Amino acid sequence: MPSPFSLAACAEMLWRDKPIEWRASRLKELGFGVGLWNWPAHDLAKLEKSGATFTIMNGYLEGRLADDEGADMLLKSARETAQVGKRLGVARLNLHGTGLGDGGIPIAQTDVVSGAMWLKAKDTLNRICDMAEQEGVTFTLENLNPLDHPRCPFGSTADVLALVSSVNRPQLRMNLDLYHTQIGEGDLIRWCRKCLPWIGEVQVADNPGRFEPGTGEINYSGVARALKDMGYRGPVAMEAFAESDADRAVEAFRTAFTL
Repeated sequence: MPSPFSLAACAEMLWRDKPIEWRASRLKELGFGVGLWNWPAHDLAKLEKSGATFTIMNGYLEGRLADDEGADMLLKSARETAQVGKRLGVARLNLHGTGLGDGGIPIAQTDVVSGAMWLKAKDTLNRICDMAEQEGVTFTLENLNPLDHPRCPFGSTADVLALVSSVNRPQLRMNLDLYHTQIGEGDLIRWCRKCLPWIGEVQVADNPGRFEPGTGEINYSGVARALKDMGYRGPVAMEAFAESDADRAVEAFRTAFTL
């Protein structure tokens, strides 16, 4: 029985002793789309030759949403990345509330997000949408958890939903990462329902450990049934490490999201 969703997995987190183009080819062989992180780390020509379907990658290299200098940096970086995305046929280009440094720590950490920052972030995302419309690409904004990504502005599921729904343009969707939602808020199925009109992709990993479904506390089979029942038929991507064996990890993911 095929999955009702389009399944993909993050290549950087699996078969970590293999070249990235090998991982992309392996995921294609297994019937999965391929998610990527930062494109400058890879040989684009080799990735193209893999024949893989690239579903998502980081949509910027630097920049921020909520100040003038950061917004200009973000727009320039996102426009450059859009060209790479089009070259690889990437479906979605991913953004965060601010740039992330080593270990995913926000470069610009924020204790209080002011009203002015909210207005600037919305303006920046509208500028991203204007550019995306010109380039024929789609961006997503991802929620992040406060333990792994402390003091990240606009990191919570609620904040990402508020921004994406207020911009409300087809060039910007949510990357609803349920691993981050589980740590930050919990209540996954209700958050899926709230975010449903704006979801561009659902990402999954179990908690704790950020391994494949079935290794932690999240009932991903139940989440999958709920997503199907509420009418979601879009992409679901595993952004998780393999607890032991990468082939077994992707099959566990496939099993959880095949109904």
